[in-house]
Amino acid sequence: MYKIIRFALFQFDPEKIHYFTAKMIRITLSLPGMKWIWLKLYSVEDKRLEKELFGLTFKNPVGLAAGFDKNATMFNDLAYCGFGFIEIGTVTPKGQEGNPKPRLFRIKDDSGLINRMGFNNAGLENAVEALKKNKGKVIIGGNIGKNTQTLPDGYTSDYLTCFNALHPYVDYFVLNVSCPNVGSHAKLEDVDYLKELITEVQQLNNSKTSQKPIFLKIAPDLNNQQLDEIIALVAETKIDGVIASNTSVNREGLKTTDNRLAEIGNGGLSGQPVKEKSTHVIKYLADKSKKAFPIIGVGGIHTKQDALDKIEAGADLVQIYTGFIYEGPRLIKRINKAILSQK
Repeated sequence: MYKIIRFALFQFDPEKIHYFTAKMIRITLSLPGMKWIWLKLYSVEDKRLEKELFGLTFKNPVGLAAGFDKNATMFNDLAYCGFGFIEIGTVTPKGQEGNPKPRLFRIKDDSGLINRMGFNNAGLENAVEALKKNKGKVIIGGNIGKNTQTLPDGYTSDYLTCFNALHPYVDYFVLNVSCPNVGSHAKLEDVDYLKELITEVQQLNNSKTSQKPIFLKIAPDLNNQQLDEIIALVAETKIDGVIASNTSVNREGLKTTDNRLAEIGNGGLSGQPVKEKSTHVIKYLADKSKKAFPIIGVGGIHTKQDALDKIEAGADLVQIYTGFIYEGPRLIKRINKAILSQK
């Protein structure tokens, strides 16, 4: 059934379809009995799926990655798709339009997406107001970043502003420092700066009555030496964990023609083409660190086996995004059933 719906949706601009789909989900779930039906169709309720990490109890290990619910307007509805957790954002202090359109492209031959959204979002104040409407049905992560126009000496301030305002409303945080679609982000890739950023965020976190877990989201294109630096960074800063991984700038091995890729231009690649690369990063971090910290695995999960491979490689939780678009909400149930079958 979803393949028929997908065929129709894929005839239109992907960004417009995203907002159309969000509206249709909201309307559908407002109809009498539809919430119950969706839970029956997409959710798996089983205590064996629960995962305890850093004081949080995830009802299942399958989450929605950041970027889908940028402005925290969909999470209450998306909870009925069976997710164990949903990550909102990326949120920046001020609202911003992001990069010029078109900026989101399907590469159907590769079951992937290329985007250069540029942290488009309605801003921190809007996100806080939206999160106040949280009905408590699912764990919420807050993915935070800097405004595009912020100068390098203000990067840390942007992250601290977002962290401080969102702290009462989210269950964990993600420092997004690896998005390839935001201008002048080279400083964010510098290990010394990352140490400074994480330290200051940790200090703010420790000043709170209750502390929230903090994750660092890294790129899939890092080499082993850079991954060694990440492992050392986690050990030194005592950050809670890593999300592996963000989108890729690499275009090797794609079925999509060079002409089409040239038409699309730059942007972050997600979906099936980054599956192996993401899994390699997860396995390297887990093995080299001797599983010293939690890892959330994301990148190219389109089947239940893709998710199991991430978990086998060392992921404690997994997230989907592009796979959710290509495979539909039943993917969450398929993954959770596959996990249960191995219990």
